[in-house]
Amino acid sequence: MSITSAIVSIPATLLIIIFLKVALGALWNRRKHGPYPPGPKGLPIIGNILDLPKDNQGAVYMNWGKKYNSPIIFASAFGTNILVINKQKDADELFDRRARIYSGRPRIPIAPLLGWDTCMIPLLPYGNYWRLCRKIMQQHFNKEAAKIYEPMILDHVHAMLARLLKHPEKLYEHSKLLSVSITLTMMYGYQARSNNDPLIVAADEAHHLGSSVLTPEASYINVFPVLRFIPPWFPGASSHKIAARTLSLTRMMQNFVTNFVEHSVANGTAIPSLSSEFLEKRKTIQVSEDEIRATADVAFTTYGAASDTTMSANRTFFYLMAVNPEIQKKAQQEIDQVIGSARLPDFADRPFLPYVDAIYREVMRWQQSLHLGAPHELTEDDYYKGYFIPKGTMVMGNIWAMSHDEDVYSDPYAFKPERYLEDNGRLPKNDRIFAYGYGRRICAGQHVASSIMWAIMASVLTCYEIGRDKDDFGNEIDINDEYITEGLLTHKKPFKCSIIPRAPIYRELIAESQKNIS
Repeated sequence: MSITSAIVSIPATLLIIIFLKVALGALWNRRKHGPYPPGPKGLPIIGNILDLPKDNQGAVYMNWGKKYNSPIIFASAFGTNILVINKQKDADELFDRRARIYSGRPRIPIAPLLGWDTCMIPLLPYGNYWRLCRKIMQQHFNKEAAKIYEPMILDHVHAMLARLLKHPEKLYEHSKLLSVSITLTMMYGYQARSNNDPLIVAADEAHHLGSSVLTPEASYINVFPVLRFIPPWFPGASSHKIAARTLSLTRMMQNFVTNFVEHSVANGTAIPSLSSEFLEKRKTIQVSEDEIRATADVAFTTYGAASDTTMSANRTFFYLMAVNPEIQKKAQQEIDQVIGSARLPDFADRPFLPYVDAIYREVMRWQQSLHLGAPHELTEDDYYKGYFIPKGTMVMGNIWAMSHDEDVYSDPYAFKPERYLEDNGRLPKNDRIFAYGYGRRICAGQHVASSIMWAIMASVLTCYEIGRDKDDFGNEIDINDEYITEGLLTHKKPFKCSIIPRAPIYRELIAESQKNIS
């Protein structure tokens, strides 16, 4: 048999093996351990692969919960079991109280071909190396440490205010540059001046290509891992070509930022950052190879993940302000009473602007960039609510369903910041935001992310009036309410809106904020 014919015959052979494994394994589990949680009935071999949604996943799984009258839903695809959690109390029980066995990560077979299996911390399995990375992140991004980044965050937000002043029609470009430049500065001390920066261009392409093949329906390699051994030149091996390009771009970015930081530290021109501080640390104390690698991976992950989610939330904020002028006005009244018009807001003002903070929380509840978050993996067999959940099950917390739970939020699809305010006008102490995840896998950078988003919202609301754009006859132009999913992220479809200074004084304040920025 030739190599080519052997490769072609692999899928058929695998289908037979998988059929026997799935059919016999499922039958054995049900007889020995009891029933699985409710869910749609699957087909032989492929399970529920045809039922799994590609779009609006959070809403679809939430509807499954209603259809099967269960807050937890079970499905399978080619032998991979999937558990979707639609209620907060179930997420708390499994991801928090049973975190020891619900903190794994499912292996994505194509990830090593992308170069993402080790450098992207959200994809790491639960283990010693992940704990080391997590420790570094907690040290640098905990609530107290996050305050170190506040002056830098304000500088970048003020720069966006200035760009909006010159070109308000380029909201999406400004939002992207802000999100990327903050994380690049935090991690490497690198100052990106435009979206045409080669590093940003490479990151965009790598993210777009890599995320397009991460899911089972996007690449057969994730269903039949043996296919990763097919050479890229083989006909139909499109995933391999995408992976090769992604790997090349990923390595290029890693080498570039490493060389940049080393060069700037050696020349004494380094802007304080996680990477530069670690290089300085290595001069005085001995560090392990794992710590060197982990610090680099933390920086790379933070740059990639934080910039995308910030950009998505920022665009949602502008959209919601444009279509909810009464909410915008109420926030501006609060700002005017607390700050006046003599300066721009800073983080010392945050405790005294509860309505602005309520807007931040409601934006994060109303729409998330990741409707299902990152999947967990069960590392041991478990029982919950009388159901058997087998080891290796992919467990997903449905952030969308929990954020739109009618039992928790009245009128959940409406944008109502007031829902977060107590009768005395204060914010409740519980500031949990589902978008940051759960359990031991909760986003370690949530405090920095919160600071960034609050600074954007408070600063924009202080300086600008956001509304619907108008046509040549002065009529307001409707704004589309559509969201689109690209790769793993959901974000607002491009729209036009009006962004004008609230008064001449704010032009002066914005200009003043730029005088000391290099």
